[in-house]
Amino acid sequence: MKLRLSVLLFTVLLSVTSTSCAPALNEPIALASFTENYVEVSILLERNLAGNYLLSARFTPPEGYHLYSKDIPLTGANGLGRPTLLELTPDSQLKATGQLVESVRAQEPDFEPKELLVYPTGPVTVSLPVALPSGDSWINDEIKITYMTCSAVQCKPPVEGKIISIRIPGTDVFDNQ
Repeated sequence: MKLRLSVLLFTVLLSVTSTSCAPALNEPIALASFTENYVEVSILLERNLAGNYLLSARFTPPEGYHLYSKDIPLTGANGLGRPTLLELTPDSQLKATGQLVESVRAQEPDFEPKELLVYPTGPVTVSLPVALPSGDSWINDEIKITYMTCSAVQCKPPVEGKIISIRIPGTDVFDNQ
């Protein structure tokens, strides 16, 4: 009985120790946040489980408002709406390694034009896989943000190609945080 209890205790202690020594994922780094036209926007940099870096923008509209799909044209569908976008500027030190992805799926509206795809009301996050510059320093950079939010009865003015200044870490800084 004592031997069985000792083995059990040793196993528990070993599993706790090995779990606490396991490498943790890096915490997301908040790069910027602002509110414009009643939408709160937060820009984050994180590393996913596959080890890839993701630059993300979380858009939180007011209660009862929706945002438009990342896939509608820049000028909207028949001039209506604006896409929800996070883009790199031409001189960015970040390099896109994949396509922009959304946290929720856009839906076809109950009205015309049907190509004016909308997200359900509430927050939406778009994420872009990126490669960070190498090095152990922080670098000044810029990104572009576009969005528009509407309710069933009112739209807020669009935010189009807003340049946001950010400071990004080199790979060594992020990996050693």
